[in-house]
Amino acid sequence: MLSVRLDSNLQNELNSLSKQQNISKSKIIKDSLIYYFDMLKQTNQQKSSYEIGQEFFGKYSSKQGDLSTTYKQKLKDKINAKNNNR
Repeated sequence: MLSVRLDSNLQNELNSLSKQQNISKSKIIKDSLIYYFDMLKQTNQQKSSYEIGQEFFGKYSSKQGDLSTTYKQKLKDKINAKNNNR
């Protein structure tokens, strides 16, 4: 069981729809939640992985476009520089 607090406008609309359609308030709320969850699933399914994470890609960019191919050399250089400072 779940208790939900509704503002007076939503409660009035729910009561009105319940009487008008001759459906229980619980049934209306259950159907609404099912519809809402289905819409969320459809929205997420339509987006590709790239689209979902697009706002995060490049957010903290190093401005070095070759990091994926030169990382080993850059790592060696950093280790050598650290060891040379000892």
